[in-house]
Amino acid sequence: MKQITAIIKPFKLEEVREALAECGVTGLTVTEVKGFGRQKGHTELYRGAEYVVDFLPKIKLEVVVNTDDVDRCLDAIIKAAHTGKIGDGKIFVTAVEKVVRIRTGELDNNAV
Repeated sequence: MKQITAIIKPFKLEEVREALAECGVTGLTVTEVKGFGRQKGHTELYRGAEYVVDFLPKIKLEVVVNTDDVDRCLDAIIKAAHTGKIGDGKIFVTAVEKVVRIRTGELDNNAV
């Protein structure tokens, strides 16, 4: 099993969720986060004063899938989250050693 962690623009969340649902993903975790990459924030004007916004709002999406489904899910996320502009995000894939469903005690693939 693999965990896919995607950092995306907030307004792309619904599109990505729908794309993952079409891939058979039944559950995911979403966290509102702030950060920056190459874009390094930007300046904004507020009440006549200019200030630097170092950390931009992003969405961190986490999902655990069977290893066979990783490429299909990655393609779905990339297509749904892509705008072609700086700050589209990043995707990380890591190995998952064990999964336990707390309620039933089910393990690994049965728990996903």
